[in-house]
Amino acid sequence: MSDEPRPANRQIDAPGLAPGPGYSHAVSVDVPGRLVVVSGQIALDSAGNLVGPGDLEAQTRQVFANLETALTAAGARWEHVVRLGYFLRDVSGVGVVRAVRAEFVPEHVAPAASLVEVSRLVRDDLLVEIEALAVVPAR
Repeated sequence: MSDEPRPANRQIDAPGLAPGPGYSHAVSVDVPGRLVVVSGQIALDSAGNLVGPGDLEAQTRQVFANLETALTAAGARWEHVVRLGYFLRDVSGVGVVRAVRAEFVPEHVAPAASLVEVSRLVRDDLLVEIEALAVVPAR
């Protein structure tokens, strides 16, 4: 366990709104900190090769691995993530994305989130792109 303080992120599920599976309707960050914005990650490995052509699960796993790599490089962890933005070519695959997310994101972390179905991503062979926003607490 790190000595770094955990962010004072408060997950807010407002009365009158249906609970979201794996996300919060709002997240409040109560401490000063450093904002980390992670660009949308796609299913390319470190050499720039597509991982999992036509396979949403394999692509999503690579995307979450890429997000984790970017967060780590910026000095952030999943616990610091306050928002995730999902872009899927076919939203019927959301169950697959949620299952892979559970492999990476601790259960107690429920950032605010949006999911959008898109007709295309930057490449025709991509099925998913995910972006993240994190707040790393000031030391």
